[in-house]
Amino acid sequence: MKRILFFASGNGSNVDNIVNYFKNSDSISIVGIFSNNPNAKVLEKAKSYDIFSFVFNKEELAKDVVLNKVNALCPDLIVLAGFLWKLPETIVAKYPNKIINIHPALLPKYGGKGMYGSKVHQAVLENKETASGITIHYVNKNYDEGEFIFQKSVNIEDCQTAEEIANKVQTLEHEYFPQIIERLLTSNI
Repeated sequence: MKRILFFASGNGSNVDNIVNYFKNSDSISIVGIFSNNPNAKVLEKAKSYDIFSFVFNKEELAKDVVLNKVNALCPDLIVLAGFLWKLPETIVAKYPNKIINIHPALLPKYGGKGMYGSKVHQAVLENKETASGITIHYVNKNYDEGEFIFQKSVNIEDCQTAEEIANKVQTLEHEYFPQIIERLLTSNI
């Protein structure tokens, strides 16, 4: 059985989608949802699915408390789904090419520290881009600079607001993120 561990900071729409995608799988299971935000709605989802959850602070992340909890769960893949903090190098080094992130833009554009969620979509809108999309990539020691696994674009010429762009991008996230996770886990990453 392949084991997925999530890190998330917010509502958890991608977590929800991925959990539902794998709920009847006999080869892939969700072993935990870790969050830096004790008020994150994703934690309510963890409870409703009866999935182990763990809330931590910056000190616990820096002092290997989180790494020890991760190690105890033996994940085959760590999935960052709306997780806003940078993982320490100790975790990245322990799990090379086993930590992935989804970014709501076509990297390398609109990536880096501080570029997440609506900030990304607003920048895309202000720069009058005709397309946006998603980038699923491995996590390394720098924000949004890991090797690309998958990109998919969508035409946004008809979008007048950042929210309209966000809706189109989220549709791509929900369609492709679970499929790419499944592909990675079944190809023995």
